Amino acid sequence: MHYQRISSGSVYEEQMCYSRAVVAAPFIFVSGTTGFNYATMTIADDIVLQAEQTFLNIEKALQQAGASLQNIVQVRYILPNAGLFSLCQPVLQKYLGTVKPAATLMQAGLLDERMLIEIEVVAMLPS
Repeated sequence: MHYQRISSGSVYEEQMCYSRAVVAAPFIFVSGTTGFNYATMTIADDIVLQAEQTFLNIEKALQQAGASLQNIVQVRYILPNAGLFSLCQPVLQKYLGTVKPAATLMQAGLLDERMLIEIEVVAMLPS
């Protein structure tokens, strides 16, 4: 089986030895992604802005794999404070409102205390 590995250029990928996404047809596995702007390695201190940037990061990885957000079939949200998740609903509606993937929400500590949300997705390559 042929695998395609996709990198965002995040320093975390290099340090922790992982890919932003791996294509193992027909699936695309996107690693837990946060709200860092990978070009500047900066992150907002607001969960809504982080969620927005996170979806932009995921969208870019999916585009590199030949897919889009519309191809997402599963999403996993990880937050250090699950009580903040409701603030993200407008962002979720914007990016996944018509997609409606299977979803899980977990509360767990994240690598960097500035991270307020991490999102992992599985998508299918378009047929």
